[in-house]
Amino acid sequence: MSQEPLTYQAFVELAAADPAVVGLVLKGSRAHDGMTTEHSDHDLYVVLADGATTELARFAGHRTSELDLVLLTLAEFRRAGMPGFERYALARARVVLDRLDGGIAELVAAKARLNADEAFRDCGEWLDAYANSLYRSVKNARDGHPLAARLDAADSVRFLLELLFALDRRPRPYNKYLEWELVRHPLPGWDTGMLLEAADRISATGDVTLQRRLFAQVEAAARRAGHGAVLDAWGEDLDLMRPRPGFRGGGPHG
Repeated sequence: MSQEPLTYQAFVELAAADPAVVGLVLKGSRAHDGMTTEHSDHDLYVVLADGATTELARFAGHRTSELDLVLLTLAEFRRAGMPGFERYALARARVVLDRLDGGIAELVAAKARLNADEAFRDCGEWLDAYANSLYRSVKNARDGHPLAARLDAADSVRFLLELLFALDRRPRPYNKYLEWELVRHPLPGWDTGMLLEAADRISATGDVTLQRRLFAQVEAAARRAGHGAVLDAWGEDLDLMRPRPGFRGGGPHG
């Protein structure tokens, strides 16, 4: 007879009985309330004590439609996503087991918060990338290259979101969780509905007027955060990104 597939609950019970396991951390849709579907599996980090041996090692790389397992040492878990693509997933992960008296939870919390130096450096890079794509989009629209303009506009939205989350010292959520994140954890000073609508419209149409209006708000926020030098390096090219004369713009809530 074929063996029944390993279920999430069955594995959690196995891991909880193994002293080599110091933590279990669930990430993905199962860690985001309201995001699970019939297709959602369980993505589980299995954190092992450094130097420990365990029979659970046989499950390394286990992946089915029900359960994906990542086995790693405590030292490896501490470094995971720092930096890296996994950072947001771990930032919003759910701690299932913590044998370190809150130590696993502290590591997860640390991944959700960029340190001040890291955030400032990242903001400068994302701001420059955002300005570059915005400038190219507006210039391509002006010069009669609509496809290029739309593609550059879509790129600019990606860099903008990285920037805005970095300004709040947070890793940017994956696209799947963007609305989930902003509804539950809004970016200070930004209207969630306005921001999502602008991201949608700019990505789809490359609307130049909207791009410029949004840039006016971004420029003000970036300068308040100390990134004026990045913007000033663009010199007269900033004029192409800014709203046209006669524009009457409000703040993020306007």
